[in-house]
Amino acid sequence: MRSSLVCFNAACRASFDINDIIYNCPKCGGLLEAQYDFSGIDAPALKRIWRERRMSNEPLEQSGVWRYRELFPFLDDYANVVTLREGNTPLLQSTRAAAYGGLKNITFKHQGFNPTGSFKDNGMTAGVAQARWLGMKRVACVSTGNTSASMAAYASAGGLDPLIFIPNGNISYGKLAQALEYGAKTFQVDANFDQILALVRVLTERLGIYLLNSINPFRIEGQKSIVIEMMDQRDWKVPDWVVLPGGNLGNVSAFGKGLRELHALGFIDRLPRLAVVQAAGASPFYEYMRDKGSKPFAAQGHPETLATAIKIGDPVSWPKAQFEIETSDGVVEKVTEQEIADAKAVIGRSGIGCEPASAATLAGIRKLRLDRVLDYHADVVAVLTGNVLKDPDYIYRYHTGQLKAPDGSSIAPNFGNAPIVVPNDAEQITALLA
Repeated sequence: MRSSLVCFNAACRASFDINDIIYNCPKCGGLLEAQYDFSGIDAPALKRIWRERRMSNEPLEQSGVWRYRELFPFLDDYANVVTLREGNTPLLQSTRAAAYGGLKNITFKHQGFNPTGSFKDNGMTAGVAQARWLGMKRVACVSTGNTSASMAAYASAGGLDPLIFIPNGNISYGKLAQALEYGAKTFQVDANFDQILALVRVLTERLGIYLLNSINPFRIEGQKSIVIEMMDQRDWKVPDWVVLPGGNLGNVSAFGKGLRELHALGFIDRLPRLAVVQAAGASPFYEYMRDKGSKPFAAQGHPETLATAIKIGDPVSWPKAQFEIETSDGVVEKVTEQEIADAKAVIGRSGIGCEPASAATLAGIRKLRLDRVLDYHADVVAVLTGNVLKDPDYIYRYHTGQLKAPDGSSIAPNFGNAPIVVPNDAEQITALLA
C-alpha cells in the first residue's frame, strides 16, 4: 500500500517520501500528515479481523494500537514496533458525572489506563517505531509531563536514548519521576513550553536527533487508534459528541483524521461533532475560534494553568484542529481553574479519577450544557487523557483547601474530602462514625 507525507496546507499539498525526516513542509512550512492508498480496504472484513485479533497472544495483536494497523500502514517492517500493550483502554460510565454535566448519560474513554498512564502512549509507540525504522539512535521531546514519561518508556524499551526538555518548575513530580525512572536524560530549561520547542527544533536538526513531539506526523497516526478502538468498542455506533481537552491540539487532529477516514471507508455512517475544551489561562485556540478565524492566530506568550498537560500557548497543531472542528461542526470552549478542579473531584467521586487536564472535558460539558449547545439526551464520549496519580499534590491541596490558582487566588474545595485527624481512642472514633 503506497504511503506518503503530504502538506496539510490546502494551497500547497506537496508530497514527500514517507521516510523523509521532516516535520514541516519544506516548500511552505505547513504541517504534514501521512496519506495512504486505501483502495483495497474492506471495512466489514477488517471489523471481523480486528475482533479476532483480541483473542491472539501475539504482542502486535495485543496492542490496542497495532491491532488496527491497516489504517496507518506507514511501516514496511513491523519488527521495529515497540509495544507495551498500549491502548485497550476502557469506556466507563458515571451517573454522578452525567448529572454534574447536565446529561442523562456520559461515557469516558479513559486513556489513563495506558502503560505510562496517558494517551501519549498510543502515539509514541508509532513514533518510536518510525524512529527505529529510520535507524535513529536518539529521540527528543519537549514536555509538560505526559509526553516525557511516554517517550522515555518507549525509547528505552526500544534501545534508543531519550532526551527530554521540560520547563523548569512547571511539571508535576509524578510525571517527572516517570521520565527519570525510565532512564531519560532530562534537561530543565528556564523557559516555557513553546520557547523550549523552538530551541529543541534547532538542536534536533543540528545533532541528528529524531523529534517526537506531536508535530511528528507518525505520533498523530498512532493516536488515531484511540478513536478507532472507541468505535470498535461501541460496535461502530457513532456518538453525537466526542469531547477532548485541548493543549497542543494533536489529539483533536488525530481524532478528526481518524474519524474522517473511518467514514470515507464505510466503517461508520456519519461523523460525530468534536468539542475541544481549553483552560482559560491557556486558551489561544478558543480565542481564535471565538472570532471565527477572522483574525490571525495569536499565541499566548505566558500561558497559565494548574492543568499542566494543556499549559501551551502556541499549539503547533492548531491549523489541523481548526479543520477538524469546522468539518465536524464542532465547538471550542474554555473553563476556569475552579471549574476544572470541581469537575476533577466529581470524576474522582465516580470511582474513576483523572489528571487535572482531563477534567476540563467534564467542566466544558457542564458549561456547554448550560449554554444549550449539548442536549440532555446527547450521546457524549469524553476523553480522559491521564491517570489520577499523574499529579497527586494537586489532589491533596484541593481536598485540604490549599489549592491556589496561578494568580494566587484560592480554589474552593467545593467537593473537598479532607482527612480527619483522630486520637487513638475507639470511643471517640465510634462517636464520629455513629
